[in-house]
Amino acid sequence: MRALSRLPRGIPANPHALHCRPTLFQPGPFQRSKVARLNSLSDNGNDNGRDTGGSESSAGPSSSWAVGRTLLVSAVAAGLGYTYAVSKSRSQKPKQPQYGSTQDFKKAITELRAKLGDDAVSTEEEDLQLHGFSEWSSVNADKFPVAIAYPKSTEDVSEIARICHKYKMPMIPYSGGSSLEANFSAVHGGLTIDFASMNHILKLHEDDMDVVVQPSIQWMDLNEKIKNSGLFFPVDPGPSAMIGGMIGTNCSGTNAVRYGTMKDWVINLTVVLADGRIVKTRKRPRKTSAGYNLTGMFVGSEGTLGIVTEATLKLAPIPEETRVGVVTFPTLRDAASTAMQLIRKGVPVQCMEILDDTQMEVINRAGGTGRTWKTLPTLFFKFSGTSAGVLDSVGLTRDLAKSNNADSFEFAQNEREAQDLWSARKQSLWSMLALRKEGSQVWSTDVAVPISRLPDIIEITQKELNNLGLFASILGHIGDGNFHTCILYDRKDPAETERVEKFVYDMVDRALEMEGSCTGEHGVGLGKKKSLKKELGMETIDVMRSFKKALDPHWLLNPGKIFDFEDE
Repeated sequence: MRALSRLPRGIPANPHALHCRPTLFQPGPFQRSKVARLNSLSDNGNDNGRDTGGSESSAGPSSSWAVGRTLLVSAVAAGLGYTYAVSKSRSQKPKQPQYGSTQDFKKAITELRAKLGDDAVSTEEEDLQLHGFSEWSSVNADKFPVAIAYPKSTEDVSEIARICHKYKMPMIPYSGGSSLEANFSAVHGGLTIDFASMNHILKLHEDDMDVVVQPSIQWMDLNEKIKNSGLFFPVDPGPSAMIGGMIGTNCSGTNAVRYGTMKDWVINLTVVLADGRIVKTRKRPRKTSAGYNLTGMFVGSEGTLGIVTEATLKLAPIPEETRVGVVTFPTLRDAASTAMQLIRKGVPVQCMEILDDTQMEVINRAGGTGRTWKTLPTLFFKFSGTSAGVLDSVGLTRDLAKSNNADSFEFAQNEREAQDLWSARKQSLWSMLALRKEGSQVWSTDVAVPISRLPDIIEITQKELNNLGLFASILGHIGDGNFHTCILYDRKDPAETERVEKFVYDMVDRALEMEGSCTGEHGVGLGKKKSLKKELGMETIDVMRSFKKALDPHWLLNPGKIFDFEDE
């Protein structure tokens, strides 16, 4: 408030000064009296020889001086008022969003049922718990939603948004419910929008190699339905993941080393905004430079900017041949070094996954692959393309692996074994859950670093995991610098929980020190908001927050995720 103490007496507080340009400032009584005195002085000092007829020739230097002084004083006064208003604004915290009361929410639910039908809105306790808690999420909110809505179309979602906007009721989009950072938790209660009934393929354009889908279609189901077209959707996270959640977190998967992440495969989106407006982010060509990249803005926003109801996705040709290889190493560092060198040499690999000895033991104990694998640090490879191209890639990879102390190099003997083996990798988290003791929980988290730092961070992480003395493993999409840790622990034991939490955030901080990211594909959600501040800094987050406030000024869309309304 120092600016206030310097203000001349008599200047009134101007709550609108922030919204006024200084040249449009309207002087108060003090400024007007000072301007009058200056004008009087200039008139008294320059009357001699003045032509009172006001001709242009009479407006000499003295007149210019008077006008100049008047403008100068006005500008100074405006600047003082502006400075005071800015100082006052910065000294006050922004007003927190105000959500509706219990009665408001009851009215909203009544209107929703009248518009969508009684069966389209649930307040059953079991449904609320299912949509508000996740046993495999690293953190959960202490509230459940007050109701669940089940829309069947974009128009239904628009109606839901209009009603929620009217009653200031938070809205939380929900598709697969498999997120790991409480991305769909109801931090402020409100309405969860479950897209279970919006799980269809709307249009397949085979010649254009794209498909239009609704948010709750599973990626595996999508590929099964379009397989006869000779095309597939290559982004492949956990088996239960659905397109809406995949867009929300900008997920990736085992194919990321060749095909990239979700943002690379979304052409356009149909989005319902917080007030019910429906927008389409762009048309359907693969290439455009028409305006802002709104599609990219919504991908990875975790439902905080708008509710995705349709997506047009690019498709890729199914490769002519695919082979799955498994290479074991004496140490994780050897495996990570091999991965880094393969990427650096440009060897065309579709997938490259790392699993430590613990994770290989999990695969053996879970069964399902038809054989027992060595419990050593292992790289899983998937090679695809033409027969000649695959053969060449396999040879280059074998040679490079041997130079990094590879213990063995085996291939799946047939298509069934290859599918079983890759399925074991995809089911790794669920396999660990199946092996947990009663009362234990899993903490699964991820980071990403530049590929040159992979061997270093993975080696340190393994040592710290061993020091935890808990059942834990390292695995992940090492081909693009992204890896995961999974830890089984007793959440009811405060000391054990504190140790696990320290390990996780030490690993995150280490990744940030290596110019990496606090999350490669899980999203920020609730669990990594503090880490995001460390990664990007407040200036960058403030820019993101400005987008949020522009599109959702009442903070109704998935509030509490990624960042808060104001800094804590």
